[in-house]
Amino acid sequence: MTVRTRFAPSPTGYLHIGGARTALFNYLFARHHGGQYLLRIEDTDRARSTPEAVAQILESLDWLGLQADEKPVMQSTRELRHAEVARELLAAGKAYQCFCTPEELTEMRETAMKEGRPPRYDGRWRDRDPAEAPAGVKPVIRIKAPRQGETVINDLVQGEVRVKNTELDDMIILRSDGTPTYLHAVVVDDHDMAITHVIRGDDHLTNTFRQVMVYDAMGWTRPHFAHVPLIHGADGAKLSKRHGAVGALEFRDQGYLPEALCNYLLRLGWGHGDEEFVPRERAIQLFELKDVGRAASRMDYAKLTHLNAQYLRQKDSDAVTGEVLEILRRSGPLPQGAATTIRALMPDIQPRARTLNEAAAMCGFAIATIPLTFEPKAQAQLTAEARARLLDLAEFLSEAPWEREDLDKWLRDYAEVKEIKLGAVAQPLRAALTGSTQSPPIDAVLFALGREEALTRIRAAADS
Repeated sequence: MTVRTRFAPSPTGYLHIGGARTALFNYLFARHHGGQYLLRIEDTDRARSTPEAVAQILESLDWLGLQADEKPVMQSTRELRHAEVARELLAAGKAYQCFCTPEELTEMRETAMKEGRPPRYDGRWRDRDPAEAPAGVKPVIRIKAPRQGETVINDLVQGEVRVKNTELDDMIILRSDGTPTYLHAVVVDDHDMAITHVIRGDDHLTNTFRQVMVYDAMGWTRPHFAHVPLIHGADGAKLSKRHGAVGALEFRDQGYLPEALCNYLLRLGWGHGDEEFVPRERAIQLFELKDVGRAASRMDYAKLTHLNAQYLRQKDSDAVTGEVLEILRRSGPLPQGAATTIRALMPDIQPRARTLNEAAAMCGFAIATIPLTFEPKAQAQLTAEARARLLDLAEFLSEAPWEREDLDKWLRDYAEVKEIKLGAVAQPLRAALTGSTQSPPIDAVLFALGREEALTRIRAAADS
């Protein structure tokens, strides 16, 4: 058997982080077993589905590196097939036409609630002759639910789950306008796509007992089901925007790396001992559904940021430079030579930054133009005495070899010759070069800016 999984989002909004984790689990399970991972866009909710949401979902999955192995299937293009299966069940006597009016259904629900019963359809058209149908009422097609015994699901995460068949009703599979219901369409699509494992959130678990009715009635083999617990906020409530970012692309915009986010989502409900740092290839090697827990996970943004910092430190510096430059370009064109300057800074930026946005902020001084804007604390460093020293220092450094190791030595030699502490040299110099009191090591800043730009900034600050 070739393992085939699928991720099936509804394009009614952004890709939620919980959906991203579901996609990741489907991807990893398929890859672990040498199978295929597919994508189906469940756009049958015409009123709420939008092309913009479809594009956003595809962009999110591309960013996360979770591209499907086949062209995405648009569920709305398969309505004729869904209707065909519903009519097959009708012809086989495993479904029936129901001619209840909206008023009858409302009365049915209200009566059940008054009597303390669940508001289920009572099956009144299950065995009636359609010839008795009232004029002008278009029927729906309902599947015949089993009435005795239990329906059992052997879930790969939740274990064995049972529901008494008396708790199930004859669900609608085809509406009166000929369009399929969601629960029916999903089954037909999963069967036709040869899906072997349905891995999804545990909020779908109750749907499964209704969906297997279609599998069983059609004589189709049920797929294996695995219902993964949802992600909650730190307070235990359902994850929402009040907890922080919840859309996949929000994390991208905040400067998180996709590999770090995927690693974090993997460990949010799945575990392999104490192993926290699990890159993609290692995750494919290890991932099994038996290691997914049954309890809801809690989103910890601090832990994600810590993990992101680890990935950022290990990422190729040229790649990080490219991403930082893209962030900086959002604020406008970059000066000539910016890429070279920022690349030179990167060995000192990467160990300190936790996100790409932080890295970009640390590099902001490199693309500033003279006259610099000085932060209040930096301005305070530029006393009359400090400005005079900066002019002297500029002359001293103009003769220095412009290599980082040499620059550090020359600064120390200058402080020793002038009989002052190194900080008395470095702090005003840092303010002059960056407009701030915080930056990478001062020798790194000098080297990255280059001789001409560095000396120009020092002299401009001295004259300010």
